[in-house]
Amino acid sequence: MKYASEMAVGLDAVRKAMDVCRAVRAELVTEETIAKKDKSPVTVADFAAQAVVIHALERAFPSDPVVGEEDAAVLRTEEGAEQRAKVLHYAQIADATLTEESVLDAIDRGTYAGGSTGRHWCLDPIDGTKGFLRNEQYAVALALIVKGEVVLGLLGC
Repeated sequence: MKYASEMAVGLDAVRKAMDVCRAVRAELVTEETIAKKDKSPVTVADFAAQAVVIHALERAFPSDPVVGEEDAAVLRTEEGAEQRAKVLHYAQIADATLTEESVLDAIDRGTYAGGSTGRHWCLDPIDGTKGFLRNEQYAVALALIVKGEVVLGLLGC
C-alpha cells in the first residue's frame, strides 16, 4: 500500500493522543481550559495531543511540516507554568521520553501555513473541544496532504 509507513506512524500517534485525551478527560476536563482569541476553549489535552502527534511525525518524517492548531506561547510564560507542567505530565503518558522543551517545541512545530506544493501533515488535536469538555463526541484528526490533495486521513474518536 502506498503511504504504508505514514499510515502506521499516524495510527500509532493518533492512538497515543487518544490515550492522552482519555486521561485528561477523566481527571481535568472541567477546569483546565484557556480561552483562545476566538473565544473557543483550549485544554491541556489539546496541547498534549498536539505535542504527542507532532513529536511522532517529526521522528519518522523529520522534513515534513505540520499545520497544527495550537502554539505554546502561553505555556512558555511564567503564568503558564502550572498549565505547562500538566501538559508535560499528560504528554509523557504517551511518550515517557518527552521533556518540557521537546513538548513545547513539538507544539510550536505545528505552525506551517499549508499549501498546494510538496507534502505536509494537518492536525486538529481535538476536533470538537466543546464536545470533549461536555463528555460528548470529539476526534483527533490527522491528514497527510501531498501536492494539495489529501492522500491519507486518520480519525481517533
